[in-house]
Amino acid sequence: MIKKLSLVSLFTLLPASFYFAQTTVFAYLKDAEGKPVEKAEVDIKGSENDVTADKIGYFQFVDLQPGHYQIMITKPNFETKMMEFDVADEKRKDLGVITLYSSLTSADQGLAIIDSDDDDDSSSSSGQASTVGLLQSSQDIFSRIAAFDLGFYWFRPRGIDGRTGESMLNGVSMVKSDNGNVDFSNWGGLNEITRYPEIAANHSPSEYAFGGNSSVVYKNTKASEYRKGFQFTQSLTNRNYRNRTSLRYSSGMSRKGWAFTVMGARRWAEEGIQEGTFYDAYGAYLGVEKKFSDSHTMTFNFIGAPYRRSTASPSTQEVYDYRGVHYNSYWGWQDGEKRSERVRRGFQPLFQIQDFWKINKNSSLWTTASYQFGKDKGSRLDWNGVVNPSPTYYRNLPSYYFNNIVYNVMNGNPDPFQYGTLIDAYNTSLANWQNGDPNVTQINWGQIYANNQKADAADQAEMTRLYGLTGKRSKVYLVDDVSDDKIFNAGTHYTYNFNDRTKFILNVSYQNYKSELYREMKDLLGGDYAIGVDPFKESAKPGSTGFYNTLNPNVQLHVGDRMTYNYILRRQEAKVNPGLKFSTGNFDVFVSALAGYSTSNREGLFKHYLYENSYGKSKDYNFWNFGLKGQIVYRINGRNFLVYNGAMYNQAPFMEDLFVNPRINALVNPNIRSTVYTANDLSYVINSPFLKLRASGYIVDTDNETNVQRFFADGIQLSSVNPDGSVSNVQSAFVTQVMSNVSKRNMGVELGVDVKVIPTLSLQGLASLGQYTYRNNPEVYLVSDASGGGVTSFGESYIKNYKQGGTPQRAFSLGFRYNNPKYWWVGANWNYFDNNYLDPAPTLRTNNFIQNPYSNTPYLGLTESDLRDMLKPVELPSAFFLNANAGKSFMIGKYYILLTASVNNILNNKRFKTGGFEQTRETKAGDFANDYYGGAPSFGPKYWYTQGRSYFVNLQFRF
Repeated sequence: MIKKLSLVSLFTLLPASFYFAQTTVFAYLKDAEGKPVEKAEVDIKGSENDVTADKIGYFQFVDLQPGHYQIMITKPNFETKMMEFDVADEKRKDLGVITLYSSLTSADQGLAIIDSDDDDDSSSSSGQASTVGLLQSSQDIFSRIAAFDLGFYWFRPRGIDGRTGESMLNGVSMVKSDNGNVDFSNWGGLNEITRYPEIAANHSPSEYAFGGNSSVVYKNTKASEYRKGFQFTQSLTNRNYRNRTSLRYSSGMSRKGWAFTVMGARRWAEEGIQEGTFYDAYGAYLGVEKKFSDSHTMTFNFIGAPYRRSTASPSTQEVYDYRGVHYNSYWGWQDGEKRSERVRRGFQPLFQIQDFWKINKNSSLWTTASYQFGKDKGSRLDWNGVVNPSPTYYRNLPSYYFNNIVYNVMNGNPDPFQYGTLIDAYNTSLANWQNGDPNVTQINWGQIYANNQKADAADQAEMTRLYGLTGKRSKVYLVDDVSDDKIFNAGTHYTYNFNDRTKFILNVSYQNYKSELYREMKDLLGGDYAIGVDPFKESAKPGSTGFYNTLNPNVQLHVGDRMTYNYILRRQEAKVNPGLKFSTGNFDVFVSALAGYSTSNREGLFKHYLYENSYGKSKDYNFWNFGLKGQIVYRINGRNFLVYNGAMYNQAPFMEDLFVNPRINALVNPNIRSTVYTANDLSYVINSPFLKLRASGYIVDTDNETNVQRFFADGIQLSSVNPDGSVSNVQSAFVTQVMSNVSKRNMGVELGVDVKVIPTLSLQGLASLGQYTYRNNPEVYLVSDASGGGVTSFGESYIKNYKQGGTPQRAFSLGFRYNNPKYWWVGANWNYFDNNYLDPAPTLRTNNFIQNPYSNTPYLGLTESDLRDMLKPVELPSAFFLNANAGKSFMIGKYYILLTASVNNILNNKRFKTGGFEQTRETKAGDFANDYYGGAPSFGPKYWYTQGRSYFVNLQFRF
């Protein structure tokens, strides 16, 4: 059969192949039904040698030199396909049949979700086809549904903490050394730049990094890889932001070897879906690429995304019952406008240079140098010498008065006057909350300003006597917690192809992380000054100065002054990651190893009045890490596979886990050591034009984990040594809780399936059945300034077999998608979540919680039944949701228009709790029981709720 070529192929490339005996590479494009895909654009990266598929889906490149090539295949209404292949000394190279799958829901949804190319074609006619990486460069059906539909409701596959993953941008890690998280706001809004990553799912090995248990996500932003021309996008939504506008321009590769891509974006909302929140964020990208030769290219990338946005609060069930799920305690009215105390602002631009060198036909080397710097600031109210000004402080809620009434009645002899006063106070508070009096239910900015501005003669005299200060002291003020980061990264990625079936990979990376963290006075809220003195100094260290920084005797604080804490965290880390991929018979094997070394320290810039080790540089804490990962793919036939992934490795503690309270001292957590992970899974995969399926079983064990929390606690029974040597018992204080030597197990099964019922209609489904539990009773320690910073052991926390929190452990999804040949589509799905828990509060499950400190026996009146009831796991209600999406693409001449819309939670379910935490205010069983059984707990769990129906409309215009 005569192959029909595009005009470009026929008249430009064919003559060259006639005169020169070089390689012709060809293939056929077909859709999922096996029909030819015509007029798809096939681009060779870094070259102007691009072609268009003809009417039978055929394309070819001729006159290709030996080497490694990457092609990108694009067509409206189809997902972008990226492929790599090698050309050796051969006349013709057949890439076989390449299947393009329809793109139904790939429009930007305004969420931190992952979109990628579809599964690799499994019906290639080439006998050399290998499935190594079958699940690595694409999302399978399970991962896709989990990201687009379940992820919106905070579903986390396998219950795995995202801190055990790896996110890479242009060859270097974007994971922050202080807490192991990725700050996606650093490239927020640049979806069209960063949206097509390569993914190594879960704990499977990756070519680019060793990774962890929650996937390796690798993004590359080469300027030449974006479609030439302009792309304008406008989005409307009712989520955290309301509007998004972006414009991207790509020049394509010029004849002189230059390519440029530039993009700008903005997302904004005067008020988001939560009361009192706003959003104002920008994004900018500049990519410059220079092609020196067919084997050598360099790129420069700049990414900057300044933002300013406010956040929303969690609340107890009592508060939600009064004010609904959109309630937010962080704002109040000021001069007729809503003002939030919790505002995050940041700008941490990123500069990267990357070199791509094709050394020879068998080997290549990619090298990246990256530098990021800038500040992230988060404001909040702080106070000194007064009670918490939050409207949801427990003394400001109706439950406070109600519980006092119940307590008096239960004791049998209430004072009539006091009882009547409590009744009146309760009725007044209840009416204010039910009616939504903003002076009660929101921050009362006017009252704060008035209190700070009034002349308090007694306080002024006290400040003059103690510190020689005059003027009006602010007792409530606004502060910024600042992180000033400087991060240098370098990485190299080397590959060597021994032959078509064996490949060696070597990744080497280095990170130098430095972050100065401090609190800064932002707004005195009407007063003349504030003071930098610990209000609890008499209980912590009687007779002391209480200065947060004894090196500075001037305790008077003004706007811009640093206060409370100031320190530097430093970490250097190097990793070596060799890997080997090979095929033999029906097996494809990928083995990846890790050797890593990190050194961390803290340098205090303030000298705290309680801690000698607060000032100066601490010792270095060094950790070696090693790991091994493996993947074995057994090809049953061209469309059926068995896939095994295994991993065993250790991870050095992040700095927030290493130091107990780095804000004020250099104390290191007891028993700190690297966390050890062991993970295994086995999958059966079907990848055919009419059926896509993955069924997996997995088990992931975590050992030696450290968990740190901070809160205010009553009844903790800590000891404090006074200057005269006497010992005082501390009943209430801010504490740091350390849970050490934690073991977890995450096990379960997953099923994802996509069935083509008819050529235009597919049914999709997902099932995830997990069991995520604690495997041991870890040690609990408490550290408090009130006890002079000593470590107090609370013994074991009896949480063995408790469920882990943070995500539903059972999830199901069922849906359909219809794709009309005239380029419009519609889809919908039903999602169900169950077995969702809050993490158990460790201190509440210790003997210290149960035992009376005076008798060392359980509290009188508490039965085993009571304890089991109070300490049972907090299970969140199950729920189901309906989502729908639709879209249509148009070609008007040479212009492409895409319009998509989606609606989540169509039935407006506002009863689903996406997460939360147990409060640990009452640390003694007797006090906890009084609150728990009082009828309206003041210290019940705090929750986050789903926010009801949401929509997202997206218009894209290419020209």
